[in-house]
Amino acid sequence: VQLQASGGGSVQAGGSLRVSCAASGDSFRTANMGWFRQAPEKEREFVAVISWGGAVIRYADSVQGRFFISRDDNKIDLQMNSLKPEDTAVYYCAATRSYGAVTALEFDIWGQGTLVTVSS
Repeated sequence: VQLQASGGGSVQAGGSLRVSCAASGDSFRTANMGWFRQAPEKEREFVAVISWGGAVIRYADSVQGRFFISRDDNKIDLQMNSLKPEDTAVYYCAATRSYGAVTALEFDIWGQGTLVTVSS
């Protein structure tokens, strides 16, 4: 599978953005998909994951109730609401065959990242 992220941009605190990750390759349908983010001078951190069938979804505590992950046949989306300045980061989509994976090390295919900037 190959991944291409898009949709980042700048928004004021309290606003919303949607980032998307277009996927190509037959293996996408059986891949568990995740979103991670990396702020300047910080480690890459888990944001959300959705299982290959869409039935299992998990979120980081910091985004629970504000961010929503979804998928269809050829992409995944991350709808981000009530954005905060601390959400500013480069957002990456990633794929894994490991069920229940939530750490970056468990994901082996990565998109190129898209920048989200939230101003106060």
